[in-house]
Amino acid sequence: MEKMVELLSLWDKCGEGTSGAPALAGPCLAGNRLNLDVYPDGCCHFLWLLKEQREEVLQVEFLRLSSNDCLIGTTLDSLPHLGHLKSLVLKGGHARDKFGCHQRGSLTSLPQDFGNLKCLTHLDLSFNRLSTLPSCIVHLPNLRVLLVSYNSLVALPEDFGCLSKLTFFSAMKNQLTDLPQSIGELSMLQNLDLSENLLQLLPEEIGNLHNCKELVLSGNCLSSIPDSLANLKSLRELRLHSNFLVTVPASLASLPNLSRLALQNNCLRDVPAEIQALPFVDLHGNPLGEAEPSLQADESSARRLRRLSCRLGKNSFPVTSEGCEVVLPCDIHFFFPPGAVSDPLLISFRLLEPDPQWVKLKHHDVLLSRVLELQPHGVKFQQEVQIWMPFVPPQIRHQHEVVVRTFSGQSWSDLRTRVEWKRGLMTAHCSVLHFSWFLVVGQLVQDECKVPAEGTLLFSSVDPNIKVIFPPGVTKEPRSVKMQVLQIPAKAMNEIIADAECKASPLICLSQDSLVDFLNPVTIQLPLPPGVTGLNLDQLKLRLLHGDLEGQTWDDITSQVVLKFTHIYVMFEVTHFSWYWLWYTTKTYIEGIAKKVYERLRLYQVNFIALQRKKDPEQVLLQCVPKHKVDPVLQRLKKRYQGPEPSDMVEMFEGEQFFATFEGGISISMDRPDCVDGRLSFIFYSHLKNMKEVYVTSPVDRKGQAVKGQVSFYRGAVPENIPEDASRRRKGAHSLWLATLPIKLPQLKPRCDENPGPLCGFSFPPLNLGNAETGYLTQANLLSIARRVGSDWQTIGFNLGLTYQQIERIGHNNRDDLDKQILGMLFSWAQQNSEDPDCVRKLITALKKSDRQDIADEVETIIDLGRQKYSESIRRVGLEPESSTEDSAIA
Repeated sequence: MEKMVELLSLWDKCGEGTSGAPALAGPCLAGNRLNLDVYPDGCCHFLWLLKEQREEVLQVEFLRLSSNDCLIGTTLDSLPHLGHLKSLVLKGGHARDKFGCHQRGSLTSLPQDFGNLKCLTHLDLSFNRLSTLPSCIVHLPNLRVLLVSYNSLVALPEDFGCLSKLTFFSAMKNQLTDLPQSIGELSMLQNLDLSENLLQLLPEEIGNLHNCKELVLSGNCLSSIPDSLANLKSLRELRLHSNFLVTVPASLASLPNLSRLALQNNCLRDVPAEIQALPFVDLHGNPLGEAEPSLQADESSARRLRRLSCRLGKNSFPVTSEGCEVVLPCDIHFFFPPGAVSDPLLISFRLLEPDPQWVKLKHHDVLLSRVLELQPHGVKFQQEVQIWMPFVPPQIRHQHEVVVRTFSGQSWSDLRTRVEWKRGLMTAHCSVLHFSWFLVVGQLVQDECKVPAEGTLLFSSVDPNIKVIFPPGVTKEPRSVKMQVLQIPAKAMNEIIADAECKASPLICLSQDSLVDFLNPVTIQLPLPPGVTGLNLDQLKLRLLHGDLEGQTWDDITSQVVLKFTHIYVMFEVTHFSWYWLWYTTKTYIEGIAKKVYERLRLYQVNFIALQRKKDPEQVLLQCVPKHKVDPVLQRLKKRYQGPEPSDMVEMFEGEQFFATFEGGISISMDRPDCVDGRLSFIFYSHLKNMKEVYVTSPVDRKGQAVKGQVSFYRGAVPENIPEDASRRRKGAHSLWLATLPIKLPQLKPRCDENPGPLCGFSFPPLNLGNAETGYLTQANLLSIARRVGSDWQTIGFNLGLTYQQIERIGHNNRDDLDKQILGMLFSWAQQNSEDPDCVRKLITALKKSDRQDIADEVETIIDLGRQKYSESIRRVGLEPESSTEDSAIA
């Protein structure tokens, strides 16, 4: 009885079963497989099994252990006795540190007698601390698959070519600087992954890998590649992106089986025509045809700087005193000159959605980018760091200038900004000495000058006919003056006031850095309104208006100033600065009309669209689109989406909040952080997408009929800086409604898992993830999950542990079909983890990390149902232990 209690205790500790020692070996030792890497004390299990069931363990062919286990060193000495072993996995990454990062395993070497494992064909030593490849590995005569990714290898042994049967070798994420010449002796090698190392040169012998089908050399320091690569006639995929290549051999174009050539993010300025003509080559991110960039740092040192390309899913990058160039997935570029930091520094970044409560825009500003946050905040660099931020060009470019604004924690300020083309994108370029929050804004062009006591002239760069004359003696101390001009097209004026006889000159706004008025009057020259000249001028129709800086009040000051005329200009004198506006009209109450026009100039005419994905009508796209962009947007979406015509035109302010609500038996089928009380929250910015995709559902049984509902759009809180009249008009329930569009959920058809035959055109091997006690996930379950994943599939894939290369390959191979991308991701992961008893828990964790709690709950429901069925079956056959009486019976 004591022996049985001891065994039951050990069994519970392992997290398996509830019966005695024979049952212990059952789940752990399944035939010739022993999977112990998911247990915190898996090595303890192995040593116990080796002692108690030695004969069975010595027959094991497939063994998995965690190198994070504290007993891994003791266990290694026993492994060479497993003469039948074919597959051995000794990976780290199963434990996490206090920051949640995966910890590498403790392996630094292997026992020399590992070379006795003559049957071993598969060896995985990833996520460990190997600085050199153990010499015993090259004595494994039948080794076909070798993985040493995520270690610290600086070199491979010279006799590496002895592994003559090797077909797959991955050493990504190490510190390799070169390769041995013997690598060319791996005549059977088909897949070679050496990405994200420090390789500077490749040996000519690499061209002897005649059976190589996939060669991955991305993320290294290669400036050239040998011509011998043209000998790899079996090569299908060659990845050379994110290196320092300045040229590539034209002979690569003659490879007969090549179907993908990745050359993006290099330094290629002149690519052979044969390479450019390949339909499958990717040259994105190369300075093709550009002149050599002039950086502040010395050009020769700039060329030697390492360049980092942060992959999708990464949110940080390291910077050292040597400096570097960095490219984020969103095409934001950084240049850290040598000496910018004295000690290594980890920079983290994230893109935030702008919040009008935080991002304060001035009148007539347009937001051109999302908010970029860079940390650590407040750290001062030794030299200026350059940033290039892509942006959407403003609609009226000659009136707006592009500036980068930064947030100090208290207020926003403008940085000196230059607009430049960077790798085919329009970017805002600025230099900073510290990191915080940054965004790109289009503001009215601002002309500035310093006014001395001797006086000066200030001209508008938007309209040279507008100028300000500062006479001598206008000020005692020099002061800075700024001028902004807002032009109003005659067509827009007619649409607002419906009076062709009513005309106006451009608005001019003057400001200064002093609170004291000028000592002498300042002369302002404005052009006469369109169509008015000195020949047909009726002076009684001219009205000069003065407005406050907020544009809330406008006063007719015609009688308070002296207007002087030329053939095309009018001039007047003022002593203080604000808005000035010249009108030509017969209307008497011009102040009210000007206030209405100024308000309308800040409004955008928009339409709402609600479209459903053709292949999955439960996926709904909602978007608020400026009127002039509606047709291009619909043209781009019509291949994948369908739905009603856009809504009628409504008007909105930049930065205004609005909500979308589903009605008529349709609701959002998931919890979202931007959903409050069933309402989706949006912020309208004229140059951003203002788009969201959601999944909807209906409580109505759709097997018998379709469900006809609708989505309605409502205004949110009144923006702080809108005119008072507009604020008053937006009070009351009826004034908040904007538009309503119909949504129809079709009658449900039998799902793929309810019909025999192929799985919706996809063919995958049968799957049963998990185990009988925890419940299984089948093919049908994965298909059901796939229907709800949507555009989050990449995030979920990364959290499931798929590599960037796998995600990239799945996306590229199915680039025109989101459904295939989702299924490819899920089933790729499932096939890799089909033997992992803990894979279902990992799937649930990945979904939660990806903010898809809705799908995680669905999976847990499936698993709970599986547990219940398993318990019921155990109870029916009388095997469930329910009392101490059973323990006695077992004993």
